[in-house]
Amino acid sequence: VNKINEVDFNNLDERRHFGEFYEQLLNDLQSAGNAGEYYTPRAVTAFMVDRIDPKPGETLFDPACGTGGFLTCAIRHMEKNYIRTPKQREAMQSALRAVEKKQLPHMLCVTNMLLHEIEDPSFVRHDNTLARPLISWRKEERVDIVVTNPPFGGREEDGIENNFPTFRTKETADLFLALIVRLLKTDGRAAVVLPDGTLFGEGVKTRLKEHLMEECNLHTIVRLPNSVFKPYASIGTNLLFFEKGAPTKDIWFYEHRVPNGQKAYSMTKPIRLEHFQGCIDWWGGKERKGREETPQAWRVTAQEVKARGFNLDIKNPHTVADDHGDPETLLANLARAEAETAAYRDQLKAILAEALAR
Repeated sequence: VNKINEVDFNNLDERRHFGEFYEQLLNDLQSAGNAGEYYTPRAVTAFMVDRIDPKPGETLFDPACGTGGFLTCAIRHMEKNYIRTPKQREAMQSALRAVEKKQLPHMLCVTNMLLHEIEDPSFVRHDNTLARPLISWRKEERVDIVVTNPPFGGREEDGIENNFPTFRTKETADLFLALIVRLLKTDGRAAVVLPDGTLFGEGVKTRLKEHLMEECNLHTIVRLPNSVFKPYASIGTNLLFFEKGAPTKDIWFYEHRVPNGQKAYSMTKPIRLEHFQGCIDWWGGKERKGREETPQAWRVTAQEVKARGFNLDIKNPHTVADDHGDPETLLANLARAEAETAAYRDQLKAILAEALAR
């Protein structure tokens, strides 16, 4: 606390350095299990923002903003690449939008914005984005960009599903996906973190994925290993990138792998932005031109997805599955091994009995 009191918050450099410290504090909170569900690893947010490439004046919305990780990454991205004048900075600030349902992360996010030189963080609303009927979102409220990570495994309270009559469910991630499709302007773009369950789920999830692919070009799915969100969650997650205005024709999948020599990401060895460099190099140029299939990347047509019942849980076809052999042969080998073990046991018993009889 004494060190914090020494910080001159009127000094932009000191405030920026303290903002970096604050981001590290949020990371430590995640590792300790406090507020972790509101925190997305900064390497993930930075990669998603870098691929979306927001520009000053483009409306950017995070409807489940947590502690503000996507917002701070977007601010830094625009400061580094585009902002050169006070007018451009003003255009950036006036185009930010965010909502957070829970009080603790809302407070942390507002503080985060102040530390990142956002003088008026009132755009971060304390509310439930899903509490409003889907149809009530007007055309003039639509945005250019959505970047978000809806809560994993979240379920909404009774009545919220009535706001989504076509996609009636209590699963938070599904409702947010339906909302994002509606909120995007024509040519708007989105990057969303979703669990494996959304990819292979049926029922409402099937209708939702069909709707997404009809309304948007779901051009890329980056498949992450289970360990990326540890210790908060240990489930498979995916980064979905899509643009509104044209239906999906092809989906590119990219399998992100843990670095060589490392079994999994962990608290001591977390995912870092440089771990995404292979995907960045593969991504392609304007409109993702020049992409090629690699041992980690493959393409699937919309027709193939439709034939699969819109199951997007498509494994890497370049990975050779372990061949465990014919089941009958395995059972025979097991029986033979058990018989040999029994014979050795009988021999050992005989030897021990003979030794004890002497």
